Formats: sequence, structure tokens, C-alpha cells
Amino acid sequence: MRDCVVHAVRRGLLFAVTATATATAVAVTPAPVSSATAVAAPGVSEVAEDSADGSPDEAARIPFGERYHAVQHGGIVRAANSAITCRTTGRFTPVTPSAASACEAARDSATAANDQYDMFYTDLDEDPSTYNSTRGELRVPAGGKVSYARLYWGGNLRVGEQKPPEDNGRVLIAEPGGAYKEVLSDTLIGRRSADGADAYQASADITPLVRFAGSGMYTVAQINVAMGRTAAGAWGGWTMVVAYERAEDPPRHLVVWDGFEALDAEHPQVRAGLGKLPTPTGAEGTIGVVSYDGDSGAGGESLTAGTGRGNARSIGDRANPAGDVMNSSIADDGINQIKRKPAYKNTLGYDSDIFDLREALVPGGDTMNVSYRTGRDSVWLGAFFVAVDARR
Repeated sequence: MRDCVVHAVRRGLLFAVTATATATAVAVTPAPVSSATAVAAPGVSEVAEDSADGSPDEAARIPFGERYHAVQHGGIVRAANSAITCRTTGRFTPVTPSAASACEAARDSATAANDQYDMFYTDLDEDPSTYNSTRGELRVPAGGKVSYARLYWGGNLRVGEQKPPEDNGRVLIAEPGGAYKEVLSDTLIGRRSADGADAYQASADITPLVRFAGSGMYTVAQINVAMGRTAAGAWGGWTMVVAYERAEDPPRHLVVWDGFEALDAEHPQVRAGLGKLPTPTGAEGTIGVVSYDGDSGAGGESLTAGTGRGNARSIGDRANPAGDVMNSSIADDGINQIKRKPAYKNTLGYDSDIFDLREALVPGGDTMNVSYRTGRDSVWLGAFFVAVDARR
């Protein structure tokens, strides 16, 4: 099945892509990344060596830290999709016509939530050795050169079944027209049991693969998520965040932060100081968010951003209203325009959204501060990525 294997390794090492079909090997040195990394919270052990089975260590909470920062002519793009949806067919258990009809309506609904449905894996690849697989398109502008690419994936391990956490740090990825490669997490995995869920997020640097393959439809498979129905719901998905360099674009700060923070009624807010980001007059930019288990129609949420000068501004758009920001959507600037398969409007528990940041970019500020508050909804935050003008 696989004609090559990509092992994501520690930052600073050489990455290798080996193609046995052509009996050649391509070695690529990744672009430099920031020296800042996610730091364990007080009371959580520092990052140790990998465990005996080769999987990275886990932490219940990972405060947000800078993963990558470049100032260059270019931007950030991403591909994404969910890995699980409600069931319309009786593959293992019967599904009544009314339940199937309700599921189909939920996929395009503004109010449906994953805990209302029997959830099952989405599997598009016609490969019997995988149990989930979905696709998303990466669009690097013509002339753009990939500087950095990171894959994030995660979900709920405990629903009608309990998935083994040993598999959290492994997924398969296939570039456009390519075969599956195994990707292993290269960093501390966030994992926490709360509110009936057993949630995690893992990630890996996949710069050489994306730099070589470029734009097109990517397939990600074998994300460790559980199927079934409980009050916590079943959910999971993946996002590929890609920074690129292109001479005709304005100079921008391209920054990726990640962590793992759970929010609920007892812990309703996360504030993240995302580092130095000087804001010139007239600056434009975007902010992307990766999160898990945000329910459409739950409400009571807010996402704000500021530059350290003046009041922080509320973030939202047509696809993600200011009071229901993490609402099971994959959208850019209020439009569900990203090409993916399947392309359900309601992902039933996975968010990968990009917002216009202009209103929050108050001139004279020099930091990026983000705050997310939830009301009735439980949400797990995984990553932020920002592209902001460095000068005008």
C-alpha cells in the first residue's frame, strides 16, 4: 500500500522521503523554525524522551507557545477536514430512514450537535486497511515556495468505544496523486479526560513532503477517533498549516502557535499572549483557529484579539458569528469555500477557521493577544496561526 514512509523527527534534524517505487531517496532540510516551543504547565512533567513504544509523551494541558515565526513576503494557507460524521447507513447496526434523513439534514444544519447522533468514521479512500480517511485541498499561490508545514490532528477517544491512546501519535497522509506515508508526532501530545470525553491533539512537521508535492488534494487517514453516541459526542479532524514565501506578496509576520487547552463551564476562558507582532498603520491580516468539539448553535462564546494597544476586538464572521465562533465549521473569512471531500457544512465537532483580523490590528501595538471564552459549550483549543502585514 505504501511506497514511502515519512517519519517526522525532532526539530533541526534532516528529513528524508524515500520512494521505493523509483529506488531513489530525496532528502530535504526543513526551513528554520522558532526556538520557542510549548512549555509544560506548572504541575505537569517536562517533556521527556519518547516512551518505550516510541510514542511521544502526553500532558493534560499545554499552554500556547510559538511554533514558527518568519517575517517574509508571503502568507499562510491551510487544508483541513473532519474525520467522523453522523451515520446514514447501517454498516453494523440498522439505521432507520428517519435517522438517516436527520443525519443528512444535520450535515447542513446551523444547530445540530454531535451528541445528538450515532457517529461513524468517514472513509473515502477505498482502502480496506484504513477505517477513516478524508481529503482537503491545499492552495499555495502560483510562484509560492513552501517555508514550513505542520499537520495537526486529534479527536475524542471515548464514545461508544475506547480507542487505544498508543495510536494518538500516528496518522497516514497521501499527497496529491501519491500513496500513504506514515507520519509520527514529533512533539508533546496534549491529552485530557474531562466532561465525559478523552480528548487529544498531536502534530508533526511535514515541510519536506508539502514542499515537494505542492498544491492539490491531500488525504489524511487513520486519525485515532472513537465512534458511537454519548453525551460528550464523537468528533475529530485534521488541519495542515502551511507558510509560504512569494516575492509579489507584501512582507508579513507568519506565525504559528499551538498548545492544548480545555474550556468548559468550570474553566470558561483562555488568554494567550502570542508574542511580539508590531502593528503598522493600515495593517491587514488574518488569524486561523483549530479547535475541537465546538457545537453549532450552542452560543455564549467569544473570541477576541488585540495588539496591546486599545481594547481587544471581537472576532467573527458570517460562517462563525461572534456569539457562536467555534461552531463546527471549516471556513475562510466567512465563506465555506475550502475544497474538501466530504464537504459537510456542519462538521459535527471540528473547527478550522480563518478570520479577518483588520479590526483588531490597532496601530502602534506590538503584541498579539487572543482570548477565547465559552459559555455552555465545551471546547478544546489546539492551534492559532496568523499572517499580518509587517509594514505598509
